[in-house]
Amino acid sequence: MLDTDTRTAWQLFQLNWLPIVAMGSLLAFGLPATGLSLEPVAYGITLAIAAILIAIAYRHQLAKGELADPKLVFSLGTIGQVILTCAIVGPLSYVAGKMNWPLQDDALLAIDRAFGLDPEPIMRFVNDHPWLADLLARGYGLIKWPLLGIPVVLTLTARYVRLQVFMLAMSLALAVTIAISAMVPAIGTYYGLQLPAAHFPEITPAVYAGQLRDILALRDGSLHELRLFFLSGIVSFPSFHAASAVLYMWALWPVRGIGGIAAALSLLMIAATPAIGAHYLIDVAGGIALAAASIWATKFYVERIGRVSVVSAAPVPAPVWQTSLAE
Repeated sequence: MLDTDTRTAWQLFQLNWLPIVAMGSLLAFGLPATGLSLEPVAYGITLAIAAILIAIAYRHQLAKGELADPKLVFSLGTIGQVILTCAIVGPLSYVAGKMNWPLQDDALLAIDRAFGLDPEPIMRFVNDHPWLADLLARGYGLIKWPLLGIPVVLTLTARYVRLQVFMLAMSLALAVTIAISAMVPAIGTYYGLQLPAAHFPEITPAVYAGQLRDILALRDGSLHELRLFFLSGIVSFPSFHAASAVLYMWALWPVRGIGGIAAALSLLMIAATPAIGAHYLIDVAGGIALAAASIWATKFYVERIGRVSVVSAAPVPAPVWQTSLAE
């Protein structure tokens, strides 16, 4: 990894461990403090897969040195970091929810209505158009696959710095999301509107049902063991579905033939968030703002690294990574 682009990407890859370790440490201390535990088999397998991918990336880098293949290092290493991050933040959101701060559904609903964005008419419209409800349900489920696809696409197109900026921005957005959700817990629009999920039969109730079940179980103390593959998205404000859609859109936008498709699917995921995810409109706005702020903060840091490098070295042409970020 000889050029400036890959060196900067490697520096950022190393930096990405900071939020991962910080959130992992909070989880390690938070589980016993809240009386929660993790089901060991699924969690152990997940951690093992992440560890193997990361170990292969580091072993290749150490063995080959400057001749290491950045595509192998950054694709496997970043996928490993993504898996590890997801394995941490899911349970960590439950630790945050266990703090049992007062539910804020009434406040979030009041904010929506103050802006003239009552969620009930939106959900009624979706329910009255079954084809739209089905389309949005498919769109809402798109949150998973880009997490593995983005490292592959960006490494194959040699956008190594952009990949690490995406990873760092996502970790930052996740950390802030969980911190805010602990102080602004909410169950969702059905709960705020005091309507049963059956009120909108064409909208799949699975997402809201999981939120309702787990949040109430956390708050009454009946939930003790967390099963990794059965955790629900219990964070309402800000919506990480909306935040992740913005992050995905930004990451893939410059990739010819994929950027436009990614943008369309990301917008579909944002559109699905109020009805399918039972999110308030302010949740969506908060998620979009958080993602934009995370990307800006990460890019600002990277650009500062570049300025320091240029000042401390002899005059050289503008580094490649500046061009890649501006694409």
